[in-house]
Amino acid sequence: MSKEFLDEREFELINIIGPKLGLNQRDISKHMNISLGMINMLIRRLIAKGFIRIKQLNKRKVEYILTPKGLAEKMKKSVKYTLKTINSIGLIKKCFKEVLSGLVNKGERTFFLLGESDFAILVEMVLKELCPEEYLIKHIDAIPNEKLEGTLLICREIKTSEDNVNKENSINLVFELAKDDNIVNEIIK
Repeated sequence: MSKEFLDEREFELINIIGPKLGLNQRDISKHMNISLGMINMLIRRLIAKGFIRIKQLNKRKVEYILTPKGLAEKMKKSVKYTLKTINSIGLIKKCFKEVLSGLVNKGERTFFLLGESDFAILVEMVLKELCPEEYLIKHIDAIPNEKLEGTLLICREIKTSEDNVNKENSINLVFELAKDDNIVNEIIK
């Protein structure tokens, strides 16, 4: 890897050093859950790359300071992560739209969302786009024993004990996303 770019651990370290002045290597080690020796090596590498510098406060205490180059790299990488996240959300929303449009076109307007999550929020957004006038969404915490008058949209991982879901009127959106190789590849790259 080129000396000019940050790897994931270095970027995490810069994110910790930036806002938290006065952290010592032991604190950083605990926060990142990696060895003190590895923190020392990462800090030396970041100093050599010109991303951080050390300010001696007294004989035993130092302060780690991001350089302008370090701040610029942090910003550049943060923007890249943000754009990737936005792109991933767009892909997920598109997948939900493909899955749910068939139901809406068949006249389904009652939906039960299992799981309070960001997935559920995206599902609500898609439903609002697909059928803006008339639809009913009810949030539920558990799979009911009785038959639902509508479609159950599963927005979280379900336990095996909950595997008794009526497959006829339910869609596991987590499973649907996992089936889409384009989304999986985009999210993990």
